[in-house]
Amino acid sequence: MIVAVDRQLAIGNKGDQLAYISEDLKRFKALTSGHTVVMGRKTQQALPKGYLPNRRNIVLSRSNIEIPNVEVMHSAQEVFNALEDDEDLFVIGGAVVYNLFMNLADAIEWTLIDFSFDEFDVVFPQVNMNEWHIVMDGEWKIDEKSGYTYKYQRLERIK
Repeated sequence: MIVAVDRQLAIGNKGDQLAYISEDLKRFKALTSGHTVVMGRKTQQALPKGYLPNRRNIVLSRSNIEIPNVEVMHSAQEVFNALEDDEDLFVIGGAVVYNLFMNLADAIEWTLIDFSFDEFDVVFPQVNMNEWHIVMDGEWKIDEKSGYTYKYQRLERIK
């Protein structure tokens, strides 16, 4: 899973992400390019092009809909069945999809934003740190444009 969270694990408000941090967007692109991304319909609709270029885009939906440049699937099992054995999958949101994959994920790439947003309506699931260990803990940085302090962490599930 890949996500940017604030101190409260908030991730979005009114169909948009809470913060735009240029380096984080570049990192997201670098990590996910050439791989498969799975998202919910609302996340897909929030994308400027409706899909992410240079990635296999999968949308989870209960509806039988068609979306250009996107594969629509109806369950996590259907997603896993469609993957090649060595294919990396990145879950990119929203909350329903993160919750669906939380117990199935083996890693979380997250950007921790050292700020608590007042207005949010989407939250990342609680992470039980007894089930995960931090394998990469980046240095705190300041985004020049937004002024937010942030860092990257990679969590891996304890096997």
